[in-house]
Amino acid sequence: MKLLRQLKPILLLLIFLAIWTLTPVVVKRFTQDAFYEFQAPMIAVQGYVKDLQTYWSLRTRSKNDLIEAGRDLSRLNSRYQIAQQENLTQEAEIARLESLLELPSRPEFRYEVARVAQRDISAWWHQVIIRKGENYNIPVGAAVIYNGGVVGRVREVHAYTATVELVSSPGFRMAANVVGEAAPVTYIGVVNPPFSPPRGEALNVPPTINVTPTEPRKLVSSELGGIFPAGLTIGEITALEPGSDGYFQKGSVRLSPQLSALREVAIVIPFGQELAIERAEMEESGGI
Repeated sequence: MKLLRQLKPILLLLIFLAIWTLTPVVVKRFTQDAFYEFQAPMIAVQGYVKDLQTYWSLRTRSKNDLIEAGRDLSRLNSRYQIAQQENLTQEAEIARLESLLELPSRPEFRYEVARVAQRDISAWWHQVIIRKGENYNIPVGAAVIYNGGVVGRVREVHAYTATVELVSSPGFRMAANVVGEAAPVTYIGVVNPPFSPPRGEALNVPPTINVTPTEPRKLVSSELGGIFPAGLTIGEITALEPGSDGYFQKGSVRLSPQLSALREVAIVIPFGQELAIERAEMEESGGI
């Protein structure tokens, strides 16, 4: 009897695993979604509490600190205004050249800014949960960026939240380019040890490219990536070694340490995808 009591937790666990294995996939999926939606409000509340803590911590600052912060913000706004004017000029010039050469317009995007509610970073996966989901028409697979470059892609979308797989997560893969080189390379995420700077790996690097720790090469997103606009920073290739095929190289990519401390991100949503979503909603409601 004593042995039976000791083995009781293990037996219950085995029975539960057997029942769960025999459960239909539809029921499993519904249970998982229901459990996630049940805890989603608590995840969002954690994010709002952090914002409230930040607000009250700023209220404790002295007037001199606030004056200096306002001065820095004013300078930053001036820079952004100049950059915006330059962008408008460049867009007008691109539109003029497309019209003269009868070229198709490049795809346009809308950026949906979202706050990070929770971070889940371990050796096996790197992901964050944002406070926007189906309520803002966030699509699965959309690119996620920030002011420093690529963040990752949307892996799951729920009613009020979405899970973003970070570029440093094992299994993440995208097309990329070394700045100044036309040949595409492949970027993949790798297993990162705990408490270490995030890193990735570049595959199929041409043998003509050379890097050193003191002179790394910048890795950016490629047009071949599909969902990511071209030219966004991924990281820096700091070392190269021969690949398994004996011709191409593979290299270690140093990612930005900001990935583990992001507070806001932007989801890249193509305008064409938005129109398709709106049309589907109208068809469901019987509007067309």
